Amino acid sequence: MSGSLPIKQVEKPWGKDTLPAPFVAAAGEKIGEIWFEPPPELPQLLVKYIFTSEALSVQVHPTDAQTIANGIGRQGKEECWVIVDAEPGAKLGIGFKQPIEADAMRAAALDGSIEQLMDWHTVSPGDFFYIPANTVHAIGAGISLIEVQQNSDITYRLYDYGRPRELHLDEGMAVAKGEPYADKWKGKAPEGTSVNLVPGPLFTLDQVAGTPDADTAARYSGKLLVIPREGAVHVAGQEIAPGGCGLADSLADVSFASSGLCLLAAPCA
Repeated sequence: MSGSLPIKQVEKPWGKDTLPAPFVAAAGEKIGEIWFEPPPELPQLLVKYIFTSEALSVQVHPTDAQTIANGIGRQGKEECWVIVDAEPGAKLGIGFKQPIEADAMRAAALDGSIEQLMDWHTVSPGDFFYIPANTVHAIGAGISLIEVQQNSDITYRLYDYGRPRELHLDEGMAVAKGEPYADKWKGKAPEGTSVNLVPGPLFTLDQVAGTPDADTAARYSGKLLVIPREGAVHVAGQEIAPGGCGLADSLADVSFASSGLCLLAAPCA
């Protein structure tokens, strides 16, 4: 059923006590993530905001094919990030500066040098990154972003800056690619522009300024998620304000603000 999705705020030691508008953290709270609970009608995708005051772990996710082969069903995880806010010099670690073999990657994870071997990308608002499964990655400090991902919680941590959390080196080495990050996976989602950020094959993601054009509308023939960034939208008559996320049964159920900006997301068939 169309409407606003329930929100779950998650405190994290690496979260932020000062959040970008329209979010507000309660006194004494460090909010690391804001999740929108995937609806039963569209369980394939998860949308969340992530806020960092410290670097997150170096990690990797498997593909659908790998999790199916391991007998746990379709639980692969590909994701993408739209940068909402970034402190000066804030960076994302994605891929490696040079190709690296699995044994060398494991050794670097154990001694912490993996951080220096990764390729760190300085970011600013509007930057966009798609993270294919098997890509080694980490979110640095001082970043606020929107993440759209396959709805899976399988994460293999390779390095965690000495924090007392479990690592998953055997599982991670079995799926991690020791490769540089390809330029084709990154781009821009500047304010005031409409752009198809992810054309598939697992899900589609568009940034829409104003009202969707015919090409955008053609990509959304079924249920979709609507994530307002500037200006409210209405889904089946219900207002969804920036900072929220709504489920629409169809694009026809969505009324867009003429000067607004929002993201649309839907799984591919």
